[in-house]
Amino acid sequence: MQTSKQDRWGSGRRRGVAALAATAALFLALGGASAVAETTDQQSPRHRVVATPDAPAAIGPYSQGISAGNLTFVSGQLPIDPRTGAIPAGASVEEQTRQVLRNVEAVLKADGMSLSHVVSTTVYLADLDDFARFNAAYAEFFGSAAPPARATVEVARVPRDAKVEISAIAVR
Repeated sequence: MQTSKQDRWGSGRRRGVAALAATAALFLALGGASAVAETTDQQSPRHRVVATPDAPAAIGPYSQGISAGNLTFVSGQLPIDPRTGAIPAGASVEEQTRQVLRNVEAVLKADGMSLSHVVSTTVYLADLDDFARFNAAYAEFFGSAAPPARATVEVARVPRDAKVEISAIAVR
């Protein structure tokens, strides 16, 4: 038995509508369009700013962190000492990595979390030749039991001529 073009189109259309409805439901469940950056100074009921004096203040129009539901997104942290506002002169990549991770830890602590909640990091290195030394310092904070997922890339330049910058995502 043959089906008419209209029957085939109607069946496909119903599948398409169902797929679109499922996609829309998922989109709304994940925060939908309202999860896009706010255009006012008011915080969204879906997310809030995480800030602490124990990590360097943002050096641009961004937050140290954003908490959304059970997730906390930590902006890229530099090896700036929050007490002095400077990167210690001559600091090695290991020293810079440790300071960056202390800064990440401070932002997480301000949201009631710790490095054990981190599920993913993105690392920006000024020189991939520093990778092994960076990795050794990074392992001091995350160990080898269940370290977070990670992407590491070499970049042409890190802000303030730092050797490393790290952003993180944590889950409660």
